[in-house]
Amino acid sequence: MIAPIAGFSKLSKNEKIEWLATTYFQDDETVVNTLKKYWNSDETLQKLHDEFIENTISNFYLPLGIAPNFLINDKLYAIPMAIEESSVVAAASKAAKFWLERGGFKATVLNTEKVGQVHFMYFGSTEKLHDYFNLIKPELIAATNHITQNMEKRGGGITDIILRDKTQELDGYFQLHCTFETVDSMGANFINSCLEQFAKTFEEAAKSYEAFSEQEAAIQIVMSILSNYVPNCLVKAEVSCPVSSLVENEAIDAEEFAEKFVRAIQIAKIEPYRAVTHNKGIMNGIDAVVLATGNDFRAIEAGIHAYAAKDGQYSSLTHAEVKDGVFRFWIEIPLSLGTVGGLTSLHPLVKLALQLLGKPNAKELMQLVAVAGLAQNFAAVRSLTTTGIQKGHMKMHLVNILNQLEATDAEKKHFIAFFKDKTVTHSAVVNAFTAYKSQHA
Repeated sequence: MIAPIAGFSKLSKNEKIEWLATTYFQDDETVVNTLKKYWNSDETLQKLHDEFIENTISNFYLPLGIAPNFLINDKLYAIPMAIEESSVVAAASKAAKFWLERGGFKATVLNTEKVGQVHFMYFGSTEKLHDYFNLIKPELIAATNHITQNMEKRGGGITDIILRDKTQELDGYFQLHCTFETVDSMGANFINSCLEQFAKTFEEAAKSYEAFSEQEAAIQIVMSILSNYVPNCLVKAEVSCPVSSLVENEAIDAEEFAEKFVRAIQIAKIEPYRAVTHNKGIMNGIDAVVLATGNDFRAIEAGIHAYAAKDGQYSSLTHAEVKDGVFRFWIEIPLSLGTVGGLTSLHPLVKLALQLLGKPNAKELMQLVAVAGLAQNFAAVRSLTTTGIQKGHMKMHLVNILNQLEATDAEKKHFIAFFKDKTVTHSAVVNAFTAYKSQHA
């Protein structure tokens, strides 16, 4: 039985690895060598990575790829994408090239409101609580002046505080629903600092509010925290072209393709089983850019999926229509992103990615990320309604299978050519590779 370890965080990195290797692995030398192989040879850079989190033992690499030829609002971009899934960058690049020749993508930021809440319990007169809130609200804002002054200089700050009665859902539960503008920062630390000050002022001032009874004055703060659900921090991206321009050759009828495409989106709107996979494909593009630009893809995922269920059923994030002979495809999603703070000024590849994009502000980055999601979805739905998703995906996955089989560069070249006009499956590749090896033994 493995015994717990005390003081693990205080061990050196080498000591952590040594304990891990000898405690959990039989071939501890291989484990140590593997972990150290991924250390950066630049000690300063490695130290930077070590300090991003606690108990770092190595680096976990993901490929950083580029999807070029994105024409967005009449400006050409090459979009950085950090992701391990084989066909994502290829699909995004293909969609970018397709729409480059049809006017490109249009994107618009609709709103940039961020949200945070102070959750508290109160058992007393609701009327008294509302009177107290109206009295104390200016003081809540004034108490955060030392936190908000720099943000206000940049054009941000607190936009409103609302008292919400949630007692129908939970007895005694109320909240201060607070909204913010954080300009080019994602704003999590700023928002949480404001919320904690709101909570402190709100709770303390209640004790001396004359209209409250002793019980009413004992407001209990449960927690103060930002929300990753930001339905009013919205961006829209879209493409459109005449239906007749939708296909690149005569093998597919343009009107039939448009009809099938729109139908596929309609199915994702009404069928949650399809919608989840449909939206996952959108997130392939979104997460890859969010990660490459040093933003919190987990927060983005949570907020977007909540938005997909805002009408009571999980549904497609994208929309499509054909009207008056014009095909139109668009997405509207919440995105809380930052281009200052956090990893944006620390991680060298994040800084490079943002430079590649022309050092965008937060609104511009929202547009780029939304376009990446829309492009990814277009490529996926286009494949699904024409050739099928596996043909392109498995072609990209072929190299991964060959790497698992430890194929040489010459063997990889041979099998890429061999499967050019064949269906790629794991078993087909293994069988062909085994036969090839036996013939060339």
